[in-house]
Parts: sequence; C-alpha cells; structure tokens
Amino acid sequence: MKYNFDEIVPRRRTNSYKWDTAQEENVLPMWVADMDFRTAPPVVEALRKRVEHGIFGYTKVPSAYYEAVINWFARRHGWQIKKDWITYTLGVVPALSAVIKALTVPGDKVLVQTPVYNCFFSSIRNNGCEVVENPLLYINETYRIDFTGLEQKAADPKVKLLLLCNPHNPAGRVWTRQELTRIGEICLRNDVIVVADEIHCELVFPGHTYTPFASISKEFLMHSVTCTSPSKAFNLAGLQIANIISADEYMRMEIDKAININEVCDVNPFGVEALIAAYNEGEEWLEELKHYLVVNYNYLKAYFNEYLPGFPVVMLEGTYLVWVDCSILKRRSKEIAETLLREEKLWINEGSMYGEAGENFIRLNIACPRQVLIDGLDRLKRGIKETMI
Repeated sequence: MKYNFDEIVPRRRTNSYKWDTAQEENVLPMWVADMDFRTAPPVVEALRKRVEHGIFGYTKVPSAYYEAVINWFARRHGWQIKKDWITYTLGVVPALSAVIKALTVPGDKVLVQTPVYNCFFSSIRNNGCEVVENPLLYINETYRIDFTGLEQKAADPKVKLLLLCNPHNPAGRVWTRQELTRIGEICLRNDVIVVADEIHCELVFPGHTYTPFASISKEFLMHSVTCTSPSKAFNLAGLQIANIISADEYMRMEIDKAININEVCDVNPFGVEALIAAYNEGEEWLEELKHYLVVNYNYLKAYFNEYLPGFPVVMLEGTYLVWVDCSILKRRSKEIAETLLREEKLWINEGSMYGEAGENFIRLNIACPRQVLIDGLDRLKRGIKETMI
C-alpha cells in the first residue's frame, strides 16, 4: 500500500475530544467516531499552504468548492447536483437541526429508525418536536426495515419528517436501492419529507453500493434534503464543514433562514480548503483506507469467532463502527460499558445511547492502526470475562 495506516500517531495532549477526555493516561478510546489515521496528504498540503498565508479572516466560499462537491458526487455516485442546491454549514448535526427547524413547527413528529445515531434524538427534541421510533428488525445478525411499521407511523398527519441514516450508524447497513425506494414511496404517499444523513457515504465495503436517496427519482429529489460532509471519510470533523443539498427552492429558502437563525452560516477557511483537496485529490487515499478498514473488520470477526463466540458481531456493510450483540450477558449496555472502562480502561459506546432498540449492544470504532485494534480486542475479551463473573 502507498499509505501507512499502521502508523500510530500520538493524539494525547492534542486537545483531542476522543483521547483527552479521559483523565487517565492508559484509557483506550474506541468510542467517538473519528479515526486515528492522518488525513490524506493532499489535504495536509492544502492546509499547510493556507496556514503559510498567515491571515485567517472571514471566508468567501469559492466556485472551486461547489465544483469539487458536484464533481465528486457525479464521478463516484452518478448523482448530478446543481450549485444552487448546496448550502454549506459547520457540520451534519447543525445541518440536521437547521433542517428540522426549517421544516417543522414545535409539536410536530419526526420518524427515526432505531437503533440510530444519538444526535438525531437531541436535534428533534431541541426543536420542540416529538421522536417517533420505528425500530429496525434484528434478524440473523443484521437489520431490516420494518416497512409495515413505517407505513403505519408515517400515516400520522403530525409526522412531518423521516430522518434517514444512509449508511446506517450504528447498524452498519448500506441501504439498497430497493429499500430506499420503498422508504421513499411510503413517505411520498404520506407527505413526509425525507432528511437523509449521508455522512458515511464513502465508507462502503465491497459488495455493497451507496445510493444517494435523492438520486433515485425526481419525486424523491424534490421531497428530500441530504446532508453530507467529507469529515468521516477523510477524518476532518474538527474542521467543521458540511453541506445541505436541497433541490426544492422553498425548502432551501426555509433552511437558509434556519441556518442564519441558528448562526451556523459561516465556515472557516480550513474546512473549505480541506474539502476541495479531499474531493479533488484524495480518492486514492480513500480507497486504500477502505481496504484497511475491511481488513480490520475481518480481523475483528475472526477474533470474536475464536475468543468471544457467544457475542454476535452485526454484519458491517459500511462505516467503521462495529455493533456487537451482548445480550448473552443479560446486563444493561451502560453497565457493560462502565465495567469495561473501570476494569480494562477500554472506552466504548453503550448501545442504549441509540434508543431502546440498542439495549444489550455495544459499539466499537475500528478506524485505528491494527496494533491498537488488537490491544482493544484483548481488553474487551478480559473485560467481558469480568462482566460475566
């Protein structure tokens, strides 16, 4: 491989939320979704040049930014986006919050399919709306959509939006075109707008294909909003850059109002430069990263088969977040997480963060050098034995 993903890059004392939140030095964090790899070299070089300029005033987003986004999605995913559809902002979570504010009023309901990214819940409630859960069906170590439940819940006239996680965090699913089409048809019938969080769209494993929801049909395009960012694929979360893509002029106008009300309408120069470099020059690095993540996942699966066979690993089709079924322990996920942190200094996410459907599960971040992954798995094995006592 051209790029060295085995390199261990020290992150302690760099004000890393992931590594510096724990007070103890020997805590191994495998929780928050950022990677322990340096980003693509073209991104580093673009940022170095920007730093050397030495002035960091207010940023005007250039045409090159929009061209990078448009060309990336056209080239990699066959989705033709127009410049006017793109609204930039600080991140996908602020984007989701602004979209909810724009397209609902307090008291409206918003559908989610659980277990699902925990910030969905806070973004909905912070805007005075009610969460309606349509739990995914856990079958044979993977998840399926409960279309019957989705149809029933979408029929409630107070349900205005469906937050779609595509690919899905933490279930690891990359929704197929057929599944997305059924979701879209249900939402169209019931006048529910789909808000697609597609932040993990580049991290898809072989044998699976990411389909932008809005690319499937003109009707879906006009009745949806898509939120994207290079932050997960290129490890850029701290640079705070994301895009809201909406073809409907009225929705776009309302979203722009909400972006300004929430005061998340300005971005920093580093985020702009990083996106341009990532999308224009980072593709080779990204493909090697994906290969490394697949090998990490296969290593983890083999490890569980040998040492932890009673703990099913949910099939990972995309993302770098592994979802593990710990129901054999008959303990709450929060208790499992606390035991692992206390006894083995291993910090993972408890499944209950992602809704009631996540109880009895834990989430592991495998976007790290293999040596770190092996250390984490060994700690997990020892900690699980402590939990079973």
